[in-house]
Amino acid sequence: MRLSRRTVLSATTALPLAAARPAAASGHRRVPFRTGFENLAATGYAALRGRRVGIVTNPTGVTRDVRHIVDVMHADGRVELTAVFGPEHGFRGTAQAGGSEGRHDDPATGLPVYDTYLTSGQRLADVFTASGVDTVVFDIQDVGARFYTYVWTLYDCMEAAGLAGLSFVVLDRPNPLTGRAAQGPVLHKEFATFVGRQPIAQAHGMTVAELARLFNAEFLAAPVPLTTVAMSGWRRSDFYDATGLPWAPPSPNMPTPETALVYPGTCLFEGTNLSEGRGTTRPFELLGAAGLDGRWAAAMGRLGLPGAHFREAYFAPTFSKFQGQTVGGVQIHVQDRAAYDPVRTGIALLVTARRVWDGFAWRSDDWIDKLTGSAAVRTMIDAGADTDDVVGAWQAELAAFRRTRREHLLYR
Repeated sequence: MRLSRRTVLSATTALPLAAARPAAASGHRRVPFRTGFENLAATGYAALRGRRVGIVTNPTGVTRDVRHIVDVMHADGRVELTAVFGPEHGFRGTAQAGGSEGRHDDPATGLPVYDTYLTSGQRLADVFTASGVDTVVFDIQDVGARFYTYVWTLYDCMEAAGLAGLSFVVLDRPNPLTGRAAQGPVLHKEFATFVGRQPIAQAHGMTVAELARLFNAEFLAAPVPLTTVAMSGWRRSDFYDATGLPWAPPSPNMPTPETALVYPGTCLFEGTNLSEGRGTTRPFELLGAAGLDGRWAAAMGRLGLPGAHFREAYFAPTFSKFQGQTVGGVQIHVQDRAAYDPVRTGIALLVTARRVWDGFAWRSDDWIDKLTGSAAVRTMIDAGADTDDVVGAWQAELAAFRRTRREHLLYR
């Protein structure tokens, strides 16, 4: 039986809320930025005291002096860290897209590392039980897009922790796209996969702690006892560089915060026969295919989209699509990131690519539908719809998601 919203929210603890909300008055000094981990450590790991802890993390789980939090916690007698759980790409980040590191012992700490990638439900609950932990901690840097798999690792681990009778703690980190607004289409449940388990917007505009609160209240059949350790000094308008944190690439093809800025739109090219820039030094900023030329950049320039310029570009990917071939296309240069809408820009790029290049095709498995969350984007573009028509089609469902999202936000 599904629990009521009141019951669900009473099982969720958010710490420290006071520090998470900066002073509104313009004359007050801004609270210094601290991650959820920094706030947890400052309490002497109070939320983990007396617990056998396992942590879900990857190379992004670092302090501001780039020490990994697993190394820090393992060396600190105030917390009993007994296991690590690795997502896609692995705990130490050695695997490419679609890969993981498997079960092993971490050479640096000796801790057992368990593989969570493509494991969910009771199977993942059994992994947690076998590890002997009673509390699962999550600390991974997200990039703000529904199809970036770490948010669904969060979801799967919350569900499995609930099945195993464990408590769950989320250490918050910033959304590099800011948390100003949700953008893009909302997933339709019949299109659910590991790049989208539940109906959230393509660019959700939330932090991982906020997503955990939303998942617990709206989607999990059996909510898990949840504690979220909030950041201090983060505002919803902040881009990543406002935090002063180093950027540890969350995955091999997410090398910079600038990559994350365009990714919620240009990742859609994974659903086409065009290169999304994998195998270059500018993945998701460079897009192209054999046979494309300057007409695409010119067509994009005529649209006058806010916040970006589109440069005719040629490149030769070292792996993935068009490996070793010179292809033509565009490079996106974001000039005003506050004005830039990555999802609308991604749709415009799809619409114009189809019009200027007769070789354009969707991937044969309709992967674009899994990325956008329904068949609507693909079928509308195939029918000749322009960017405004496609974007307009999802506004009602987006407005509904924004109303739901608002209830679970932690920051101003």
